[in-house]
Amino acid sequence: MFHYEEVLGNLRAAYDRGAEYRENLVRQPWKLSERSAFLALLQSEGARRLLEVGAGTGQDSSFFASQGLSVVATDLSPAMVSYCRAKGLDARVVDVLALDFEPASFDAVYSVNCLLHVPNVDLPRALSTIASVLRPGGLFYLGLWGGDGTEGILERDQHVPKRFFSFRTDAQIQSYVTSFFEVVDFHLVSTGDVEPYQSLTLRRPLDLT
Repeated sequence: MFHYEEVLGNLRAAYDRGAEYRENLVRQPWKLSERSAFLALLQSEGARRLLEVGAGTGQDSSFFASQGLSVVATDLSPAMVSYCRAKGLDARVVDVLALDFEPASFDAVYSVNCLLHVPNVDLPRALSTIASVLRPGGLFYLGLWGGDGTEGILERDQHVPKRFFSFRTDAQIQSYVTSFFEVVDFHLVSTGDVEPYQSLTLRRPLDLT
């Protein structure tokens, strides 16, 4: 069984090493569409303050900031956070299990392909941490590569060192999130890749304790 603390060091090293490569990646149209749909929902509900968990080099955080949102970008990689700060973002080196923000201090949280690096045994703690920084009724966009329920070090990974992944089934991820959030929307995105992309729009319940 894997634990987050055991894989964190290699994740940080891999993303530090790969920061320049990831900064130069071009966002695929389907990712832009998912992002825009979430923005439209936030605007319709008057959201103002957004936290990105696993912000990478800050492309998505910069987009949300350009649309008038107050954004805080977080990532476990100091190299990634340096790119975020170079874009003028409020960016902090912090991982998902250590979000040190005031409770209920954000209207929304945005996270793409970050929680797939959290082992199943620690996923409830990660989701609980995210829920705690959201205001009651706040929205959470969670995007993940899904799969067959297996987890471990991905041998075909091109990053150095190789990263840990948990490829959860649709039933698995929905079972995990419903312990902490209401599901506003769940759908699969056709991307042309082998693994399905799971798109979840979630809401913190008003009576979460």
